[in-house]
Amino acid sequence: MTATTPCRIYGIKNCDTMKKAFAWLDAHGVAYEFIDYKKAGVAEARLPDWAARAGWEKLLNTRGLMWRKLSDDERSAVDEAKALKLMAQYPALIKRPVLDADGRLLVGFAPENYAEVLK
Repeated sequence: MTATTPCRIYGIKNCDTMKKAFAWLDAHGVAYEFIDYKKAGVAEARLPDWAARAGWEKLLNTRGLMWRKLSDDERSAVDEAKALKLMAQYPALIKRPVLDADGRLLVGFAPENYAEVLK
């Protein structure tokens, strides 16, 4: 990463995992632009690209409260089209954070992955 090319980090501001990612980026002096995809409504437009780059299975958060709130019908027989539709309808179903840095897409927060991509 160069100082003139900030990465973009997408997510929901008050999420604990997001806070960990922000703390890591700040501690390592990484410039970033935060986009709250719940407020900005950018998720739907970006989902097909993210799914192509990272895989829809990686993007879909099946461990969160929002997933448990879905009906059995909504949770059954999920394929890529259904997953993208659900994530567009319920942005909280997108695993956080989504970090886009120099063409690389990281989904979720793992310090070792951030260190590898943002060195």
